[in-house]
Amino acid sequence: MHHALPLSGHPLPFRPGAVLSRLILLTALFLAGLAGLFLVGLAALPATATEATKGEETGRAIPRFVSLGAAEVNLRTGPGEQYPVTWKFTRQGLPVEVVAEYDLWRRIRAADGTLGWVHKTLLSGRRTAIITGETRTLLSDHDPSAAVVLRAEAGVQGRLLKCRLSWCEMEIANRRGWLPRDQIWGAYPGEDID
Repeated sequence: MHHALPLSGHPLPFRPGAVLSRLILLTALFLAGLAGLFLVGLAALPATATEATKGEETGRAIPRFVSLGAAEVNLRTGPGEQYPVTWKFTRQGLPVEVVAEYDLWRRIRAADGTLGWVHKTLLSGRRTAIITGETRTLLSDHDPSAAVVLRAEAGVQGRLLKCRLSWCEMEIANRRGWLPRDQIWGAYPGEDID
């Protein structure tokens, strides 16, 4: 007979069946716990990709697009002036996505994925967008056969005027034109903007 020593020093009989039973029970409990965490996590997700949660500070949708309201905006590692500045934006009107709120601070994401915190007074509700990918053609109407209004390179920023179905109207250099929604960053799929 094999013996294992308990903490008290007295030998206990070694029963492989009991150890296996305990191992199976612990594994089952562990997997059940993981499944429970997974289901709780799913319950916290929006029902659809376009459904947003409400920010606790403003009651507005999270995430949501806004734009930079100042010519210089410090991006910080946390929600307060005591946190270090990691980046300085110098492009007023640049579209950013608010992904969290804390008191007077908003956590934002830039088009390149950069995340950080800015004071709410440095943001504007004015909708803007940037051209993505390659040079894009803006048309006089939301129809592929419409007349060309202008061509804009990737990174060009403009005011977002409307989005309907798969098309958005922008104003760039005082000219208005339409382009497919998937050619800009600054509007969610299926979001109506008027």
